[in-house]
Amino acid sequence: MTSNGKSDQLLLEVKDLKKHFPIQRGFFSRTVGYVKAVDGVSFYVREGETLGLVGESGCGKTTTGRCILRALDPTSGEIWFNDPELGRVNVPELDKQQLKALRRNLQMIFQDPYSSLNPRMTLLQIVGEPLLVNNVAKGKELEDRVADLLRVVGLRPEYMSRYPHAFSGGQRQRIGIARALALHPKFIVCDEPVSALDVSVQAQILNLLQDLQEQFGLTYLFIAHDLSVIEHISDRVAVMYVGKLVESALTEELFINPRHPYTEALLSAVPKPDPRMRTEPIVLPGDVADPANPPSGCYFHPRCRYKVDLCEQEEPTLREISPDHFVSCHRADELRLLGVLGPADSV
Repeated sequence: MTSNGKSDQLLLEVKDLKKHFPIQRGFFSRTVGYVKAVDGVSFYVREGETLGLVGESGCGKTTTGRCILRALDPTSGEIWFNDPELGRVNVPELDKQQLKALRRNLQMIFQDPYSSLNPRMTLLQIVGEPLLVNNVAKGKELEDRVADLLRVVGLRPEYMSRYPHAFSGGQRQRIGIARALALHPKFIVCDEPVSALDVSVQAQILNLLQDLQEQFGLTYLFIAHDLSVIEHISDRVAVMYVGKLVESALTEELFINPRHPYTEALLSAVPKPDPRMRTEPIVLPGDVADPANPPSGCYFHPRCRYKVDLCEQEEPTLREISPDHFVSCHRADELRLLGVLGPADSV
């Protein structure tokens, strides 16, 4: 067991994952460059834990999740998954038949509860589709399985004959969760599942996801840009910036003792309930780097107030500076940055 009480068995291990989208121009659509949406990301997720993946919009969080599920084919890199039936497999190398078998244990909850549900299908058809496609159940058994799934997510079984337009945003997201649970997966990518919902409904969905994790032994990759949500649900947090992972650590450690300047800037914007603990948000100068034309050295250096000449010349590597705490910063050993509870020390 790890220090946070979770299993030390790795369920997912991502190594140097890259996804580059070609930029095509001209009459013959020649490739003139690439958008480096994900550029050498490495992390792991232990069985039964929740890894929160956070960063600004466009940093590559969702692309990372879709590559893990092979909804997008990675440009390069390895995605190792411990499947109960297939064993330890590298997802990008699987053929169509193996991938279909693997996807019973890899599912996704989508961000938009409105566009992710087919408006022409009933709840029975939406939630039951994975069961039909994988020849798990049909007929009366299918109805019984769907009814059980609806109960599990807090919906009434008699709703199964209704269409998505009859439900609120929170109820629709519960339908999406029921669909993801249909095949009893081991691993679920939650792609900003509460960002489109009211705050009161967000809390209900987050608590539901935690209850389901405990009930079914689920493992989550929870993608979000709201650090308050990430703090509530995650065991560990990984921070992305322009396609790269800049820091990862246990949630409490990262929030109290950040070691990357970008993480410090993100945490400064987290609302603090105690007026005596309020600090001024760190306003980063300039714009987010262009993933099609990133700067030399550290991608964050044009906006970093702690940069030195080395930051402009040499790209930092992701290294472990304390147990389970990884950071990609040349000055991580000397900086003492501000966490959500105030300064750990002075710079």
